[in-house]
Amino acid sequence: MDNQKSLSEIEKLRNNLQNVELPANLKEKALEQIERINLTLKYGGNLSQIDITAKYVDWITNIPWFKKTNDILDIKIAQEILDKNHYGLKKIKERILEYISILILQKQKKQDEKVIYHAPILFFVGLAGTGKTTFALSIAEALGKKFVRIPFGGLSSALDLRGQAKTSPEAEPGMIIKALRRAGSLNPVILLDELDRVTPEARSAIMGVLIEVLDPGQNKSFVDYFIDYPIDLSQVLFVATANNTTNISTAVLDRLEIIQMPSYTDEEKIVIAKNYVLPRYLKETGLTIENLQIEENVWPKLIRPLGFDPGIRSVERKIEEIVRKVAYKIVSGYGKTFVINENNLKEYV
Repeated sequence: MDNQKSLSEIEKLRNNLQNVELPANLKEKALEQIERINLTLKYGGNLSQIDITAKYVDWITNIPWFKKTNDILDIKIAQEILDKNHYGLKKIKERILEYISILILQKQKKQDEKVIYHAPILFFVGLAGTGKTTFALSIAEALGKKFVRIPFGGLSSALDLRGQAKTSPEAEPGMIIKALRRAGSLNPVILLDELDRVTPEARSAIMGVLIEVLDPGQNKSFVDYFIDYPIDLSQVLFVATANNTTNISTAVLDRLEIIQMPSYTDEEKIVIAKNYVLPRYLKETGLTIENLQIEENVWPKLIRPLGFDPGIRSVERKIEEIVRKVAYKIVSGYGKTFVINENNLKEYV
């Protein structure tokens, strides 16, 4: 009975392969693997290989080998999105608009579809909460691309990026391939987040993989150990972040264009908190400005409760806490409108 079930499983794998567009020789390679298992089963061999082959077929049929999103290459739209998502930071916005302008010109001049256009890889460096990740999100939104984040915090092996071979007990693809599958397109924005936070013992090996991933001369045929077939990363738009550049190899830094993120003044934080952070949390929670108002003299206390903070992470947490408590009060029937003032602030924060 188990043998019969296994044979039907093999038939299902064959069908999965036939119904998906794959590079021709990759499809042949996978079909050969399936036939080998089929022969093994016929002669009473080990069934354990079915699981790993099923996993392999699932992955190769879900990688976007030929799927791409259409880029929005419009400088006015990019400007509007940057202004909508970020307050101030005029120099950084100008730098990103220049970057998008290069992409537009390269696409306009490109005659042959096989020519890949790309600009230097942007690398946002700055303290926590200064807007590094949100700028990467804005770039994806401005270009109409999918966005995926790969966290490097605590990354302990190059194999986490490169994948584990099918012969290994922990066989699975690396984070690059996983990011492409999540994006569902071959040309997303991939954020390499917190490059400075990889573990010291794995740093040199991880930097070695990054050099290949970020180099336009090498990333056209990136090979993940699990997939064991080259995939084109040249259409991925990589963006990187870090708190500082101390732990990042010179060879990787050579491939990145550093954009230093400034700290915010208290006045800037108040404007960001009032006009960007609060409206965002209200919208996410389903509340309106009729439900929650914060008096002017409360904002300085929210901005600097425990001394200087370079970013807006702490004020975001406090606003989220206030919105959450107001939502609870409304649902519990305590009222519909709540005004936060100096006298009742401690109830909410």
